[in-house]
Amino acid sequence: MEGFFLGRQPILDRNQNLVAFELLFRREETDKSAAITDDLSASANVIINAYCQLGIQNVLGKLRGFVNANPELVMSDIISLLPTKHVVLEIRETETITAEFLARCSELKQKGYQFALDNIVEINDKIEKLLPIVSVVKVNVLAIEKPQLTKLVAELNRWPVLLLALKVENREQEALCRQLGFQMFQGYYFAKPEVMAVKRADPGKLALLKLLTLAMGDSDVEELEKEFKHQPGLSYNLMRMVNSVANGLPQKINSIKHAIMILGRQQLRRWIQLLLYTADQADGGVSNALMQTAAARGKLMELIAIAERPHDKNHHERAFMVGILSLLDTLLGMDMQQIIDKLGIPEDMSQALLTRDGRLGQELKLVEANEKGEVTAIQSILNDLGFISLSELADIELQAIGWANRIGESVD
Repeated sequence: MEGFFLGRQPILDRNQNLVAFELLFRREETDKSAAITDDLSASANVIINAYCQLGIQNVLGKLRGFVNANPELVMSDIISLLPTKHVVLEIRETETITAEFLARCSELKQKGYQFALDNIVEINDKIEKLLPIVSVVKVNVLAIEKPQLTKLVAELNRWPVLLLALKVENREQEALCRQLGFQMFQGYYFAKPEVMAVKRADPGKLALLKLLTLAMGDSDVEELEKEFKHQPGLSYNLMRMVNSVANGLPQKINSIKHAIMILGRQQLRRWIQLLLYTADQADGGVSNALMQTAAARGKLMELIAIAERPHDKNHHERAFMVGILSLLDTLLGMDMQQIIDKLGIPEDMSQALLTRDGRLGQELKLVEANEKGEVTAIQSILNDLGFISLSELADIELQAIGWANRIGESVD
């Protein structure tokens, strides 16, 4: 596969449950702010080829994916390669909206495809032609002031559409959009974990942090088992997780000690890290969205490390842990330095987590840029690293996302 990479931006509902992703497929030369190249037909083929090669279920799991659909893509026969149950086709207002285009959209809608109207800031004659077709309207809340936004929402409420607040960047914008009745939310306030609301770490997560400290040290199985038994809920979660990945065993795992021994120290550390993101079920969607991001981030870091040093298993494990731990400050509402001090993390991992310095830090920057679809930054870091290409990054990212989806399903 040449010249593809994949970015995913979470889309959440009013309860902050993860319900979909916007998928960012780009060609190598595409500018980071452009959804479509000048060669629209080529861009359409890039999207379709990426879907066919990546496998949509590997990318999305059970969620939906919003994908930009320019007129050439909508009018082409290759649109039928996209499964109706997995995608929402994003269309935009264009200079000319032809009768043929509207008829084609209506035909696809009858076949089960859903459409979203992207980047809306006002209603005009062209928008009114598209509104009967779409199920979701994505309103660019960053581009309009409160009075205009309030008026726009009132106008859109005349249509049977779901409203998605696009480019939500802070708590105030989210509160306003929630008050106005938006059903879905997308933006850096959710997608960039470092700007999410900081909250006090709950006791369950702090207990898991203690467990992780023990697992990273020289503690024996009995000491770990004892700590787990202090937290019955966490013990239950661990047993569920271990049994879900141990289907090949002749008997079910029926004790904490047995689970620890089956997993081994390395896998135990990984499961504890992931449990941290699911321990507080009252937090629901945000924890789930963070868990998905952290799991994919850790696995992608590990696969990048394998590409760099195929035989250095210690390096692979450290890279995985940097990826998973990189979101713990957001999850726990703690300063990253505090977490590093508690866990006794080695210097190269600490540098990566605190300042994105060193080899692991550079690779973490690559993963973060890839999540946000920042083409220029991705290519620059790839050039600096010098051992992995854009197409190779896309291949291993698919593996990482598939792994994260399987993990997510096992803890639902």
